[in-house]
Amino acid sequence: MTVRAAAAISAVYDALVGVLMLAGRPLLADLFGVPLPEPPIFADLNGVFLVAVAAGYLIPYREPDSRGGRMYLWVMGPLLKGTGALTFILDYAVRHSPTSFLLFAVSDGTLALLTLWALTSSAARGR
Repeated sequence: MTVRAAAAISAVYDALVGVLMLAGRPLLADLFGVPLPEPPIFADLNGVFLVAVAAGYLIPYREPDSRGGRMYLWVMGPLLKGTGALTFILDYAVRHSPTSFLLFAVSDGTLALLTLWALTSSAARGR
């Protein structure tokens, strides 16, 4: 896994989920068996956040060896996606959120680990 590939995969993932949060909320609610969020602004803000995060991945995609690009991947990959995965698992265990939400734990956790692998293996190659 390269830094550029990790950035591209995460950008597409976050953009798709963000657009679904903004424009496909009824579909998402049906797929996950949950009611539509109320008030809708919470889902709108999450969608805007995810689209912005996706756009940020252009930095490490275009400049995979830059300090800023690598820092963005560390923050948005292992830190954000890793913590997000753990949060989904804890919410499932403590608050009994729907089992379908564990899909996000798996996808975020996988992306966090792939990004960590790309960052650490590319650093080792650079030495």
